[in-house]
Amino acid sequence: MTAPLTRVFVYGTLMPGERNADVAARGGRFEATPARLPGFRLLHLLPEAYPAVVPGEPHEEVRGYVLTYPQDGWDRALHFLDTLEGVHETPPLYTREQVSVTSEDGESVSAWVYVYALAARLHQPGVLPVPGGDWRHLPDRARPCPGDR
Repeated sequence: MTAPLTRVFVYGTLMPGERNADVAARGGRFEATPARLPGFRLLHLLPEAYPAVVPGEPHEEVRGYVLTYPQDGWDRALHFLDTLEGVHETPPLYTREQVSVTSEDGESVSAWVYVYALAARLHQPGVLPVPGGDWRHLPDRARPCPGDR
């Protein structure tokens, strides 16, 4: 039996130092490594003030971190991550998909990523492409209301 995949690529509010980093930590200790997700596009949603990753062109990439959890903490971490990302909502806000990411040293590793699932929302006002694929460079990342994602 193969061990479960215990890595997740985060690109927005779950990154170290961002507003939902505490949610990632609720699952226990993890190692955060800078990485890139090729072939995906990063969008910023307003007024929600959170990011959305969607499939993109081969030359596009998203910058973020791979969070690697120990095997014995993965189920706990996954519960908190999936809940924040609305994976089990109807309809789901995000889906969790397995992808290949590239670390800073050029190594390619498998990880989960949360891909935005509300296609109709992407055709409404307030969907902004993030130049360079790095959400940390946006000035308006603050949570719009207490209790929002």
